[in-house]
Amino acid sequence: MHLQVQADSYASIFYKSGHGLSFVLRKPSGSSKAGMMYSILIVCALSFLFPNLADAVPDTMAERVKPCTICHGKEDRAEQHVYYPRIDGKPWGYLFNQLRNFRDGRRHYQPMAILLENMSDGYLMEIARYFSELDLPDFQPERHMMQSGEIDLAEQLIYSGYPDRNIPACSNCHGQTLMGTIPFIPGLLGLPRTYLTAQFGSWRSSGLVRGQVSDCMSEIAKKLTDQEINAVAKWLAAQIVNGKPDPSVALLPELAQRCSSIVKVEYPE
Repeated sequence: MHLQVQADSYASIFYKSGHGLSFVLRKPSGSSKAGMMYSILIVCALSFLFPNLADAVPDTMAERVKPCTICHGKEDRAEQHVYYPRIDGKPWGYLFNQLRNFRDGRRHYQPMAILLENMSDGYLMEIARYFSELDLPDFQPERHMMQSGEIDLAEQLIYSGYPDRNIPACSNCHGQTLMGTIPFIPGLLGLPRTYLTAQFGSWRSSGLVRGQVSDCMSEIAKKLTDQEINAVAKWLAAQIVNGKPDPSVALLPELAQRCSSIVKVEYPE
């Protein structure tokens, strides 16, 4: 075990491949909300780690990524913060790109940046592959009152888009079942409405959470009205999660150009 301590600090935790458990203690900058998040993270992690320090910790990916599952885990989903999305079963290429974006500052969220700093691309790929191979977590569809006009609007955007406004259908990229497309496109189902609307907001404002680099959704989100975003988010959050991501397909030239932050990588054997 390796332990680095700075006075008056909170903690971030992550398993390092081949090096056992690594603790890095730092005081977070920013609001008290960040401090609270760090406190929750250290308390939860240490609660299950320290009672077993006398025993050897299995050197498995399932053990190494336990800090991830504190926020993104399957258990007690209803009690977890709605801004923490599911990651089990998402395409490996998408997860890898998001991990790199957090690590390299292209997508900003301080707890994620600290957890991932100094991790190699190879190790991030191991993490991405691990989560992509897990079963989808249970998701209780949200119940939202939607008028018939809202439903029609949502389904128009999701399955047809508005070509005259250069807004493609969601299903063109995210698959006909909306469960994503291997390897780079994530699914849209199994996510809370609050999370979805927050992501649209960040894309529209080029906010730090989604980064200020070219993104697949930023141009599209800026063309949508508040009414359209709310209708799509409510419709998606109310759907049953079923199926798996669509099989691998080559990125269309338009998508490849729009998504300049996507990196084409080979699936590691």
